[in-house]
Amino acid sequence: MKIKLPKKEKQILDQEIKKILEDPAIGDEKKGDLRGIFIHKYKIKTLQYLLSYRITGDDLELIMIGPHENYYRDLKAYLKRA
Repeated sequence: MKIKLPKKEKQILDQEIKKILEDPAIGDEKKGDLRGIFIHKYKIKTLQYLLSYRITGDDLELIMIGPHENYYRDLKAYLKRA
């Protein structure tokens, strides 16, 4: 599922990505079948968004962004397809 963010929300996302680049440990590392995946949570207005990423050597791979509802189910399905 693709999300088209309005300009203001895209700017907030860019700020959150910069926070991750400055401190990759800012997110919570998951366990079990999502081991190695970090989740960074942030809010836009009243809606909480989750941004998943993983660190591979010196690279930061952004995986998925979305609202909290069904996020982990969708993330697992995406990772199985990838």
